[in-house]
Amino acid sequence: MKYAFRLVCGLLLLILCSSWGFFAHYRIGRLAVFTLPKGMSSFYKANIDYLTAHAVAADKRRYVDSAEAPRHFLDADHYGKNPFGVIPQNWDDAVRKYTADTLDKYGTVPWTIVFEYYHLVKAFKAHDTTDILNTSANLGHYLADAHVPLHLTLNYNGQLSNQTGIHAFWESRIPGLFGKARYIDDPLKEAFRICGSSYKEVDSVLRFEAMLNKTFPPDKKYVMVKHGSKMIQDYSEAYSHAYMNMLNGMIQRRIRSSILSVGSFWYSAWVDAGQPDLNKLIATPLTPTQRSALDKEEVFLKRGKL
Repeated sequence: MKYAFRLVCGLLLLILCSSWGFFAHYRIGRLAVFTLPKGMSSFYKANIDYLTAHAVAADKRRYVDSAEAPRHFLDADHYGKNPFGVIPQNWDDAVRKYTADTLDKYGTVPWTIVFEYYHLVKAFKAHDTTDILNTSANLGHYLADAHVPLHLTLNYNGQLSNQTGIHAFWESRIPGLFGKARYIDDPLKEAFRICGSSYKEVDSVLRFEAMLNKTFPPDKKYVMVKHGSKMIQDYSEAYSHAYMNMLNGMIQRRIRSSILSVGSFWYSAWVDAGQPDLNKLIATPLTPTQRSALDKEEVFLKRGKL
């Protein structure tokens, strides 16, 4: 149990401002497969390892493509106290109001989600297996990022509130019962809804950590831990646990919402493409052993043990 908790606290060091972290993206992309209906699940399960491995491809592109970073966030508070009441959802309208340079500077994640969505519809229509899988992974990544509160604020790393380096604290146990994928009538509206929902959590993420910092014994906030061959300062298990308790399940709710959103966007793109027969695109069917393993994984997932 103690080892498991240490593992959790290690995972808790995933930084909200930069992403959920590779571990969370891997899990969200993988578990979204289990939300899909029968007409899609066989294809996605046959390619689940590929989807899992490529769930972080978008983050890796940041190192080689200077245009990639804005696709992961939206500094909504740059646009005032009621940003989602003034930002036009239509890209062309937003460009006319703010200019493309301004939008790129302060993030484009909701529009990026929609761009990837229609790219996925096109890939389904073309029966292009590689494009379907890569675009599914990219779309899933951006959707997951949009669920992270600190991806929606200028104060993305607590640098504006004397909380530089604020960390999110993520459970390694993914909550089950997040439902089945649903059809999304308006992907653009839904992308903005997700961003707005995350933005509403920004205050709590920052305020609760600030409150905890004032009351927690300074000498118990940090510990020195070994990362690879180096000793570095990390948040202590006690501090991490106290912060998780204050957030009162927010992290679990955001993860659960991410998983369902990813599956729903995949499902909706497939429907909009005319529900092509994906079984014909399965290059290598699952072996009985692989299928059994995934069935067991899904059972454990529903019990909240992943």
